[in-house]
Amino acid sequence: MFKKYDKKKLRKKRHLRVRKKIFGTSEVPRLSVYRSEKNIYAQIIDDIKGTTLVSASSVDKDFKGNGSNKEAAKVVGKMIADKAIEKGIKEVVFDRGGYIYHGRVQNLAEGAREGGLQF
Repeated sequence: MFKKYDKKKLRKKRHLRVRKKIFGTSEVPRLSVYRSEKNIYAQIIDDIKGTTLVSASSVDKDFKGNGSNKEAAKVVGKMIADKAIEKGIKEVVFDRGGYIYHGRVQNLAEGAREGGLQF
């Protein structure tokens, strides 16, 4: 018999394993990525206080276009970098959220780096 694996459960398991090692502080917060079928979301989180400092997504009002492709991910990465630099955040720890560093997740990271964030 073949086992049918639930991809969402496996991603959650990977995410929890990675989150044991990645931790954001006030000085170096965590850039977290969530990818859905139609959109991509990014937020910068201070784990000590448990607050979201900056967020950007393909659902925001100032975003134009389709939210489920690589170009949209790069735009969201640049958007979050711009918002973070306005708040004085220059360095972050990248949390890929259990996703493979490929495709939309990779383009979001590249867009954030082009926008001026360091990680």
